[in-house]
Amino acid sequence: MDKVTEHKWDRAALSYDLMSRFGPERRWAPAKRELFSHMRGPRILFLAAGSGLDFPFFPPGLEIDAIDISARMLEQAQPRAAAYSGTIRLQHMDVHDMSFADGEFDQVFTSCTFCSVPDPVAGLRALRRVLKPGGELYMFEHTGSRYFPFKLMLKLMTPLSQRFGPAMDRDTVSNVDKAGFELQWLKPVYLDVVNTLCARNPAQPQDV
Repeated sequence: MDKVTEHKWDRAALSYDLMSRFGPERRWAPAKRELFSHMRGPRILFLAAGSGLDFPFFPPGLEIDAIDISARMLEQAQPRAAAYSGTIRLQHMDVHDMSFADGEFDQVFTSCTFCSVPDPVAGLRALRRVLKPGGELYMFEHTGSRYFPFKLMLKLMTPLSQRFGPAMDRDTVSNVDKAGFELQWLKPVYLDVVNTLCARNPAQPQDV
């Protein structure tokens, strides 16, 4: 367990809902509902659970394993997991050191996660390990920007933002490729700064 990252998000849990619930969650709700509509399982992994703000956007009746590095976030997520009309199993776990078996999941979903994972390529490779060959990775993520002035602005913001939360200039699409996934589609949500994407774990196993 990465204790530095765990401590950062434990501290963030104190104000996370206040900062995220009424602005960002309402803004991104349509895109998230569309992305999560692809959930079908039967084995689904959701990374990272946070305080459970995404749970109301999940289709009903599924069985989902949801992990997070922050125990305090998971405490806040528990009532929302209990209210879900299916099963959400919350587990305190670091993506870099997951206890799941190789190829255990059919699908993996992330939501504003890989702008915060300390080693994003290693984290994505860890997801490939627990995802079946041919399995799908769906992501709602900040992805940096290729264009001026946004690229410069995000780069300048990142040294401050990553002290308390996400890095704003992560090239998540490139990281997905570096981790060995095959990109299926990419859809812009806000310019090229926020995107949804689907990638596939190659049917032929590769080194991870």
